[in-house]
Amino acid sequence: MNFRALIYEFMPNGSLDVWLHPEEVEEIHRPSRTLTLFERLNIAIDVASVLDYLHVHCHDPIAHCDLKPSNVLLDDDLTAHVSDFGLARLLLKFDKESSSTN
Repeated sequence: MNFRALIYEFMPNGSLDVWLHPEEVEEIHRPSRTLTLFERLNIAIDVASVLDYLHVHCHDPIAHCDLKPSNVLLDDDLTAHVSDFGLARLLLKFDKESSSTN
């Protein structure tokens, strides 16, 4: 049996969930401030870019199927990285010719 592992780069700013709901997090892991509007907008753009890539630009389009704040990780610069592809599914490709009824 072969051992396989998926290794993620360490994301020092934790998940987006921690930043959006700090009252639910232990004090030791709680962010020292809240996200600015500009940071929130950039995170939303990062996540939208990932979804655009997965749905449109991948060789085989992928649906993440479990996108939530706890699956969005933030690096040193608060750049968002989507994680946990355990429920991801390949999307079937349809074109107009194959889906039309003649």
